[in-house]
Amino acid sequence: MAQTPRRPVNPKDAAEALFRPVKKAAPPAIERTALPNTKELVSIKIDSDVIAHFQADGPGWQDRINATLRAAVDRAS
Repeated sequence: MAQTPRRPVNPKDAAEALFRPVKKAAPPAIERTALPNTKELVSIKIDSDVIAHFQADGPGWQDRINATLRAAVDRAS
């Protein structure tokens, strides 16, 4: 049983397939708002000497970086 190819073999058919209208539009992405006062996991690059400064005081260095960033945001507002 011969099956027709999924892609057009003829160059004209291939070109027409590129310009064929889309049959169904994709549904819009669901935009979810963040909960207030929650933390979000992100990945950023910070200079190693800055990280060493915050890690020198022991555990909780990520919270200290967050507090420093929060203070900078509050000052800018």
